[in-house]
Amino acid sequence: MAVLLDIDGVLTVSWEPLPGAVEAVRELRRSGRPFALLTNTTSRTRAGITAALVGAGFPVTPDDVVTAPVLAAARLAGKRCHLLNSGDIREDLAGLELVDERPDVVLIGGAGPEFGYEALNRAFGFLQDGARLVALARNLSWQVTGGLSLDAGAFLLGLEAAARTEAEVIGKPSAAFFTAALDLLGAAPADSLMVGDDLDADVLGAQAAGLTGVLVRTGKYRPSVPADGADHVIGSIADLAGLLAAAEAGHGPGMGRGQ
Repeated sequence: MAVLLDIDGVLTVSWEPLPGAVEAVRELRRSGRPFALLTNTTSRTRAGITAALVGAGFPVTPDDVVTAPVLAAARLAGKRCHLLNSGDIREDLAGLELVDERPDVVLIGGAGPEFGYEALNRAFGFLQDGARLVALARNLSWQVTGGLSLDAGAFLLGLEAAARTEAEVIGKPSAAFFTAALDLLGAAPADSLMVGDDLDADVLGAQAAGLTGVLVRTGKYRPSVPADGADHVIGSIADLAGLLAAAEAGHGPGMGRGQ
C-alpha cells in the first residue's frame, strides 16, 4: 500500500518535527513501501522544503516531495502569470513568465504579509480585465507554533466573490494533485492512503480521488471540528505503522472506518 503524507501538521509544525514523525518516515523508508510527501506549502521551494526536513532528521530527497508550484509550472507553461505569494518560489515556477502587468493568470499562493489591500486590489483589477484565477491551494488556515494562522483560502473567497469567478485549484484538494503523486509512485488510488490534518483538503480530497483518507489529531486538527467522513482517525503519525499493519492483516484501510 502506497502512502501519501501531508507535511505541515502531520510531520512538522513550523518545521519542527512532531513526536514520532521522523521515526515513522524512517520506517516507511526501511520497509520499502512507496511514499510521497504531498504539500500545499508555498513558502519554500521543493529544494528548500527538502533541506528543512533533512535538517530535522527526515530521510527524504526532493524526489519524495510533490508541491503545488511544480505542478502549476507544468500546467501553466508559457502563460503570463501575476504571482501573489508569501515566499520566493520562482525556482519551482520555471516556464512561467512572472509579470506585474497584463497577466493571463492571477496565481495565488500561500498567504502572509504580502496579502494587503493594495496587492489584493491589484489582483482584483487583473481579474476584471479577464485574467484567469488559479490558486496553488485554498486552505483557510495553517498551523504554526503559536496556533492557527490565516491562509490564502480566506482571501481567495473574497476575490472569487468580488470578481464573480471561481478559481482553478492546483494543490489539495484537487484530484489531479493526488493523481500526479500516485503516478510518480506507480500506485493505484484503491491501494493508497493519504494522511493529513485537514479534513477537507487532505482527507475528503483524497477520498474524492479514490484513496483512503486518514485524519491525524495533530496540527490544525481541533476536537470541536467533526471528523465525520474520514476513513480512519489516528492520534498522530506515530500510529501509522499500526494502521498499516492492520491493513495488511485485512482490518485496515479499505476495510471500513477505524478509530
